[in-house]
Amino acid sequence: MTSVVRRATDTVSVLGFKLGWSAVRALPEWAAYALFDRVADLAVRRGGKGIERLRSNYRRVRPELGERELDQLVAAGMRSYMRYYCEAFRLPSLRREQIDRAVVVQRSEEVAELSARGEAAVVFVGHLGNFDLAAAWSAGNLMPVTTVAERLKPEEVYQEFVAFRRSIDMDIIPLTGGDDPFQGLLTAARGGGRLIALASDRDLTNGGVEVDLLGHRARMAKGPAVLSLMTGAPLYAARIWYEPAPRGEGLGGHRTVIEFSDRLVPRVEGPTAARAADLIQQCADHLAVTIREHTSSWHMLQRVFVDDLDSRAAAEDPVNVSQPAEPTKATP
Repeated sequence: MTSVVRRATDTVSVLGFKLGWSAVRALPEWAAYALFDRVADLAVRRGGKGIERLRSNYRRVRPELGERELDQLVAAGMRSYMRYYCEAFRLPSLRREQIDRAVVVQRSEEVAELSARGEAAVVFVGHLGNFDLAAAWSAGNLMPVTTVAERLKPEEVYQEFVAFRRSIDMDIIPLTGGDDPFQGLLTAARGGGRLIALASDRDLTNGGVEVDLLGHRARMAKGPAVLSLMTGAPLYAARIWYEPAPRGEGLGGHRTVIEFSDRLVPRVEGPTAARAADLIQQCADHLAVTIREHTSSWHMLQRVFVDDLDSRAAAEDPVNVSQPAEPTKATP
C-alpha cells in the first residue's frame, strides 16, 4: 500500500509541475504574480518547518528587528521566494528583450573580458534572488552557465527542471546518479567559455568550511574555491537580489540585480585547504552585504548556521553531539 501511495503522490507532483509550466505561462503577467503572492501569504499563515527556519535565519541576520517587523520580513521573503518560482515557470517563454529588461548587472567588466577570450570563470552564488533569470541573462550577454543540480524526487520532476534549465542554455551536472560531479566541473572549467556558478551558501557535506556570516558561524561549500585553485579559472562572488522595477521594466513589478565582486585571490599562503577557506570567507563577506540589505531576497529555508546544525545533531544523537548529522543535499 505504501508503494501505491508513493506512486500516486509522485504522479500528482509531476502533473502539478507540468501544469505549472504550461498554465502559469498562459496567465497574464499580473495575474500570475498575484497568484504566487497568494500562495506565499497562505504558506506564511499555515506555517511549518520551512517558514520557521526562514524566520530563524532572518532573526540571526537582523537581530535589531522586533517580532512584528520580523513577521513582515518573513512574509516579504516568502513572496520573494514565490516570485522566483513564478518566474521559473514563465522564463522559457520570455523573449530575449524581456529578459534583458528584467536584469540589471553591475561590475561585470572582468567577466566580460574573460568571455571575449573564451576563458571560464567560477562564480560563488547564494540562495539569493533569481539564479535562473541571472543565468538566462548571462547566456545571452556573457557566457552560458554550468551548474550542479540536486536530483529531485520523483525523477520526472527532476527531468522537468533539467529540461527547463537546458532550455535557457544552462548545462546541468547531476549531483547524484551520474559521474563524479566535481570531475564534470573540472572539465567545464578547463574547457573554457563557461560561467560555472555554484550555490554554496550552505553545506551539508562533511567537507565544507566554517565561515563568519554576519557575526554567526555558518558552513559553506568549498567547491568554488577548490575548483578555481585547481584550474586557475578566476573566482568571483555574485550578489543577486530583487528590487522594484521602474515602469515598463522588470517582471511583475520587480527586476533582478546582479553584482559581481572583483576577482577573489587568497590572502594567505599555505596548503589548498587554507587558501580555499580564505576564499570562501571572502565570498561569505560579499554575500553578507546583500543578506543584510536585501534580506527578503535570501531564500534560505534550510539550516546554514552551525548552532542550528549542532542543535539538530544533539536532537538526533544527544550522546555524541560532535558527530555531524547525515547530509541530505550537497554542493560540490
